[in-house]
Amino acid sequence: MTHTITSDDAIEFDPYSETFFADPYPIYRRLRDEQPVYHNPTYGFWALSRYHDVTPGMKDFQTYSSARGVTLDMVLDPNPPRTTMPMIIMMDPPAHTRMRKLVSKVFTPRAISELETMVHDIVHDFLGRVDPNEFDLFADFSTLFPIEVITTMLGVAPEYRQQLRQWHAAPMERSEGGGPTPEARQAVEATVRFYHQLIAERRARPGEDMISRLIQVEVEREDGAVTALTDHEILGFASLLAGAGAETVAKLMASAAVVFADHPDQWRALREDRAKVPNAFEELLRYEGPVQYDLRYTMREVHLHDRTIPAGSAVLMLLASANRDERAFRDADRFDITRPFGGHNLGFGYGIHSCLGAALARLEGRVALNALLDFMPEFEVDRAGLTRSRETSVAGWASVPVRVRR
Repeated sequence: MTHTITSDDAIEFDPYSETFFADPYPIYRRLRDEQPVYHNPTYGFWALSRYHDVTPGMKDFQTYSSARGVTLDMVLDPNPPRTTMPMIIMMDPPAHTRMRKLVSKVFTPRAISELETMVHDIVHDFLGRVDPNEFDLFADFSTLFPIEVITTMLGVAPEYRQQLRQWHAAPMERSEGGGPTPEARQAVEATVRFYHQLIAERRARPGEDMISRLIQVEVEREDGAVTALTDHEILGFASLLAGAGAETVAKLMASAAVVFADHPDQWRALREDRAKVPNAFEELLRYEGPVQYDLRYTMREVHLHDRTIPAGSAVLMLLASANRDERAFRDADRFDITRPFGGHNLGFGYGIHSCLGAALARLEGRVALNALLDFMPEFEVDRAGLTRSRETSVAGWASVPVRVRR
């Protein structure tokens, strides 16, 4: 017999707490072992933490909807931003299916392979600007080059690319127990104005960039009518691609420095055998992936592990916890670049909302890892200078000072 749980006194899982920002993995283990279906009475959300619960949940869009938002803030915010953007990550089929088809061909493995020269040049350009002996791997390198790649594809002029990075980052930042700041709302509004202007310019003077191509495509609407995308729809695509395209690799490469500093033998093994780089990227994504959760909204009651999640509930799909679940991965808390992967790496999501730019992120990660292996074959991290980021649904480092041993 199932019953609805309204509180879990034994565990306090607060995704806005200092403990969570500092290191979420201990609480994830407790959730998996003690409360795999967890309810937080303060914020009103539920959470699934085990791999074999999260994976089918991410596929079941009829039960777990994305249409009301994908982060806890979107559900809890009593004053949502005045300016919103239609994003495919917040659509259910059939609207999601129609819209995703429009851009999926841009991110096929073949299309991405053709971008390798551009990605290589951008990565090496930014790495060539840092102090060869000491630099902040996040602030001076990994946060800079991914936005350059995706905004180049979108057709953004060079002088605006890093400004866009700052605008996209601002709405993600959080204080303990806090929601979006006024600065975050201003950044969203500035981003919207920028893309509207860029779309208008491309309508007048099309180029070879992604926004120009989106202007030219047509989509079949729910009523059967075939129309061009609106400016607002193109804005949603551009903002999502730029924001998501800049975030994962930036955080993951910074985490790579810290993880490999803890495992110097594996850094040496990677340096000696570059064929291991793709698998090392997958293991980094599993072990220290930036995306902590995706939020879903229940369309009907869910009965799981002798508990009932009511219809109309916010549910955090704890992807980062699932990727550390020993029920799915042997020695899950051990970092191993030779780990064979038999299941799904949830670092890029799963199901219909799996990351559209995963192939591009893997290319960027592979190029960046190879570049770092050449640039700093021996290095150490200044532990005293490490600082964590504080962002909704995303974890990582805000500062990673490294010293290169020459």
